[in-house]
Amino acid sequence: MRSSIKILGLDADDTLWQNEEFFRLAQDRFADLLSEYITASHLHEKLLATERKNLGSYGYGIKGFMLSMVETAIDVSGAKIPAHVIYNILRMGQDMLNHPIRLLPGVAESLPKLAESYHIVLITKGDLLHQEQKLAQSGLGNFFDDVQIVSEKEPQTYRRIFGGDASRATMAGNSIKSDIVPALEIGAAAIYIPTRYGWDMEKANPPTSHPRFYKAIQFQDILEILPQI
Repeated sequence: MRSSIKILGLDADDTLWQNEEFFRLAQDRFADLLSEYITASHLHEKLLATERKNLGSYGYGIKGFMLSMVETAIDVSGAKIPAHVIYNILRMGQDMLNHPIRLLPGVAESLPKLAESYHIVLITKGDLLHQEQKLAQSGLGNFFDDVQIVSEKEPQTYRRIFGGDASRATMAGNSIKSDIVPALEIGAAAIYIPTRYGWDMEKANPPTSHPRFYKAIQFQDILEILPQI
């Protein structure tokens, strides 16, 4: 069966390479550093609330996460947090920024095959410099016809990128909230690729009844799903 899809949008973090796992490890270390002030579960709630509040100022990515950790540490300690703890938080963020890219299973083998048949656009949120660095380190850059690093993934974002070809476009990614729902809203198809870890702010109910919603088990399943659309 020949696919009607011509444009394939792909998310980056936790779709092409690992990302959220490193945030989880950093949060565990953060909880250890703040254990004398607050329990791990309450600290997670505080940090999430701070991240949510700061999104408009810092956007997505490790740098904003690091600043939110510092702010949360000052808040929960009553501004008594020692300087060496702040230093350790900053070092955690720097370690995350410098962490080598680890491609997820099936990506390296499948992306070249997809590039033979589709116009592929990388559509990702996050810090511009860091996302560009990760793409360069991944070795995948040559397989993309376009790269879009955006502040938010909303219907108008996909409308701008896909233009009048939304009905012939598919977005694939691990976030129901950012990759799936807004793409479906403008008439594109969407392929959900679940990941082991999900960010609380990206949680949403899968639109399983939507006729253009598809679910993959792993990245390489895209090769079999696209011809069915």
